[in-house]
This record gives sequence, structure tokens and C-alpha cells, in this order.
Amino acid sequence: MRRAIDVVVATTALVVSSPVIVLIGVLVWWRLGRPVLFRQVRVGRHNKEFRIVKFRTMRSERWPGEPDADRDTGLGRRLRAISADELPQLWNVLVGDMSLIGPRPTLPDQVRHYSARQRRRLELRPGLTGWAQVNGRNSISWPQRIELDLEYVDRRGLGMDARIVWRTVRMLVQPTGIYGTGGVNPGFPIPDTAIPPSTSADASTTAGKSRT
Repeated sequence: MRRAIDVVVATTALVVSSPVIVLIGVLVWWRLGRPVLFRQVRVGRHNKEFRIVKFRTMRSERWPGEPDADRDTGLGRRLRAISADELPQLWNVLVGDMSLIGPRPTLPDQVRHYSARQRRRLELRPGLTGWAQVNGRNSISWPQRIELDLEYVDRRGLGMDARIVWRTVRMLVQPTGIYGTGGVNPGFPIPDTAIPPSTSADASTTAGKSRT
């Protein structure tokens, strides 16, 4: 039932928003150049990796490792403020990588540091929006976000989904939690005893630099 709703809503949303998607694509191409879309490996349900797709909101690096803050753009900030950069993820929902509601998908180098309890977050398909997103988003720490996601895993149902949809609409009208304290999003806490991060060519950011 949930998957059927995802397919119907994602298909309808893609059709209805197609003029907006085309317009944003043209704006990104005009202001930032190619590529128009940003693709990145994320971890989904049952630890399955997939490529998330968004509109690109930052200019290309002038040198390797250039900070995100230096690459940010006015267009990108405006798109993220209303979550318009996430519209291409409707395709991820349509093909089954994601759901409309669920924990936001995170990077492999973050997931590999999850505790056994935190891995329960991977029992569900990741979502376009979720309980953590409407309860602080980037203004709260990663451990807090994960706890909220685990709460959703345990309590999810039509009533909770309806609350998330309502709060998501409210956040789109009055954006909050887009950035952390001081305009910097909190990084994922890596334990001191952690194994060094993967150097996979697919990982285009570090564990502390994913924008969700």
C-alpha cells in the first residue's frame, strides 16, 4: 500500500511540477553551468547503496577540498530554502530507491560508523521528508536526528505520516532548520577509534559535508 502511494504521488508530482523542474534546470545551467544535476552515492533500505539526484546548488571546486561555504551561491541558497533542489528525487521515489516519508539517506562513510541500534534506521526506505526533518533538520545534531528517525521506525503510521506532511508544508512556507548554528551544518560525529574513511571514487564529499 505504501509503495503504491509513493508511485502514484511521485508520478503525479513529476507531471505537475515538470515546468518548474525545467525552469530550475535552465537557471542552474545558466548560473552554474554543467552538470545541472548533482549525483551522490547514499545508503538506502537494508544497506543498499543508490545514487541520489538533486539540482546542483554549488559552483565547481576551484581547488580540491575547497570548503562548501566558499562554493555556495545565491541561487543555491534560494533553492535549498524551499527544498526545490530536492525535486529530482521524485525520480528516486518512482524507481523505488526512496519513499516520500522516511529517514533522509546518508553517506556510506557515515553509515559504516552506525552502532547496531542506529542501523535500525536502515529498515525503511529513505524519504524525501521525515520526522527528523520536521523536528529540526540541520539545526540539530546527527545523534538527535538518528534518534528521531528511530522513533519514526517504531511509531510510523498514517497519523504520524499526516503530521509529517503537514509540518513539511509549513516548513516550505516558512523555512527553518536549513543550516546549523552559525550557518554551518553539523558534521557526523566519527568515533576516535573509527576505521579511516573510505577512499572510494564514488564518495564526492566527506562524512561531515553531506547536505540533507
